[in-house]
Amino acid sequence: MPKQLIVAIDGPSGAGKSTLSKALAQRTGYTNIDTGAMYRSVALLASRRQIDPANEAALGSLCEDLAIDFIREGDRERVIVNGEDVSDAIRTPEVSLLTSRVAACPAVREAMVDLQRKMGEAGGVVLEGRDIGTVVFPQAQVKFFLSATAEERGRRRYEELRAKGLDVDLQQTIAEVEARDAADSAREHAPLKQAADAVVIDSTRMSIDAVLEEMVRIIARRREEVME
Repeated sequence: MPKQLIVAIDGPSGAGKSTLSKALAQRTGYTNIDTGAMYRSVALLASRRQIDPANEAALGSLCEDLAIDFIREGDRERVIVNGEDVSDAIRTPEVSLLTSRVAACPAVREAMVDLQRKMGEAGGVVLEGRDIGTVVFPQAQVKFFLSATAEERGRRRYEELRAKGLDVDLQQTIAEVEARDAADSAREHAPLKQAADAVVIDSTRMSIDAVLEEMVRIIARRREEVME
């Protein structure tokens, strides 16, 4: 039986973490734990309930009653929060921007990290986020840090939103990516940071398939090392 590894994928918004974590999970047979979707879900509910992102007590209380499930249907993964499918609702530009503020709340991060560790402690999981390899699972056997220029990440986000029928502006989308980068890197609690032992992959000029194949090779090699 192959050793069940913990695979951590970190990097800034729009670097391809979500797409690649799903693809890796399918290729390896591992479970994909979409940590970004978890924080986005908190942000969505906070917005709906008009909770001030600076109100730590209210956000902490919100997390206590939060039930998050991931359901795979073919190539698609649905995010279910308290019984509701929020897969599309958590991907709007407004939720994206609010997520950084909500994720900076210590009470929210503590609740989400505890849940992520429980879900992934046995291994056989792929997790993506901004602090998986540094905070959530510093002991992960495989760590990746995906990067790409802000312009490229903004362009990808723009195309994604346009494909969903949303009326968005390219330059504004790039600016939002840059604002998200600044917020994620400057926050006091668990900022975006590259783990010292992470494998860095710059996907600016690489296709998703090319990045995926590189990651699969690295995971296979690491699995062999662990089994020796």
